[in-house]
Amino acid sequence: MTSQPTAPAAELSGRIRGGPSDLLHDEVLAPQFRFEVRHLLGHYTAIEKTLVAEYARMGLLSAAEARSVAALLDEAGPETLTARPDANMSDIAFALERHVEAGLPAPVVRWHVDRSRNDLQACAQAMFGRDQVAQLAAALLDLCSVVLERAEETRELPMPGYTHFQAAQIITPGFHLAALAEQLLHTQRRLLHTYDGMNASPLGAGAMAGQELPWDRTRMARMLGFDRAQPNALTAVASRRWSAEATAELSLLGAALSRFATDLLTWGGSEYGFIELPDELSGISSAMPQKKNYPVLERIRGRTAHLTAFHTDVLLGQRNTPFCNLVEVSKEAGTHVLAAFDSAHGTVRLLTEVLRRVGFRADRMRAVCEREYLGGFSLANALTLTEGVPWRTAQVVAGKYIVSAAGAGLPPHPGEPDLLTRAAAEHALTLADPAGLLADAFDVDRGLARLVSAGSAGPDAVREALRAQRDAHGELRAAWERRYEAVRAGTAETARALEQAPQDLTDAGSGRRTRTGEH
Repeated sequence: MTSQPTAPAAELSGRIRGGPSDLLHDEVLAPQFRFEVRHLLGHYTAIEKTLVAEYARMGLLSAAEARSVAALLDEAGPETLTARPDANMSDIAFALERHVEAGLPAPVVRWHVDRSRNDLQACAQAMFGRDQVAQLAAALLDLCSVVLERAEETRELPMPGYTHFQAAQIITPGFHLAALAEQLLHTQRRLLHTYDGMNASPLGAGAMAGQELPWDRTRMARMLGFDRAQPNALTAVASRRWSAEATAELSLLGAALSRFATDLLTWGGSEYGFIELPDELSGISSAMPQKKNYPVLERIRGRTAHLTAFHTDVLLGQRNTPFCNLVEVSKEAGTHVLAAFDSAHGTVRLLTEVLRRVGFRADRMRAVCEREYLGGFSLANALTLTEGVPWRTAQVVAGKYIVSAAGAGLPPHPGEPDLLTRAAAEHALTLADPAGLLADAFDVDRGLARLVSAGSAGPDAVREALRAQRDAHGELRAAWERRYEAVRAGTAETARALEQAPQDLTDAGSGRRTRTGEH
């Protein structure tokens, strides 16, 4: 049943005698109220219960009072809280306060003493942001798992690698996917840093200068899953840097994923035909029945642009404001933070499914490797290492050979020894085994196997890189699980604290404070 406080808005403060106007309510307050009830109410109630536990610890509430308040907080929900300009100024903090007061059998005088909405709202928003970062991290861990699996499956499939949009060297899909995995792991480490940076509780900062009761801010932080209290009260309520830092990471991630999506779009084009998606992830042309389009890749790439726009929105909303608590500015600046995370989630989910279902066409990839002169680098190396040709001269000889062979319409393998001999002779060089040099340099499988340096595209090198990435992936998953567990442990500690609250005020001992400045 919806609680219906009868007190007018003027009773919330002696300064304001009337409630907000219909325009302010409809345009600003009601939409904010609906958003917070839907997305932040759980955080607000967790914070209030933590504060109740602290009141009990300080001897300001009895066990019965603390449990009564906590029980009423548990009953708060969309069906019990409404934005009422006349009763709660359409503010969720006031609505919770009025909801509890209306349900208590008798007034609890000391509940809500020494309190401010500033740190309350900052704390709820930080918890919301922290949850969003953690949820995105979980989605990225799943994406990385798929990427590592597909990379292992394709680390021996030759495909052409491109530099400057020109076929350059032989690589594999596994090598390319290992690069994506490295990016995802890098992003995960940055998100952990972002999470830890925002994992400082603003609660207890008050309006901006701290509070007068001996709040145990470290205990309160722990109960809410934070690993520490924000040490400076002004920073706690005024900074709001978490939204800028979190959306910055989304923007950086979006830029990287857009580039990988562009590669997939290129590989899926008819000119290349290296990949194919199942019909469920494909589209058609309404006019050209021969076409099979991949609009999902276009959507992925298009969505990443939103992430940069949302980050810019957060920055522009907060710039040129004083370093003080302007909570309404922060709310407006954070209008699209949830949309940013939703867009990031959608992008990651789509890419995860694409990479899980994509097929790599080994025949098409090998055909390009065999058609292009991708062994030019290997030929120059061999001229230097086995024939004693100075490196720069070897480059010139190899280039001249490729120009003449391609001009004659010859395939790269097995090669034409006479053309190589002629190119070497222009530099007064005599080669011992031109046929062997060419056959080895332009063999696709040998070309891939020659790549042995750590981090290279060689199958063995990719295997080792993937092993290290799987280890890192496991460590990151464990690191996130520790943070999730801290939040769960905090909730459990709050419940225990309320259960073990002193039975009456005299049991609280020296923790009770009777006058400002006395303990």
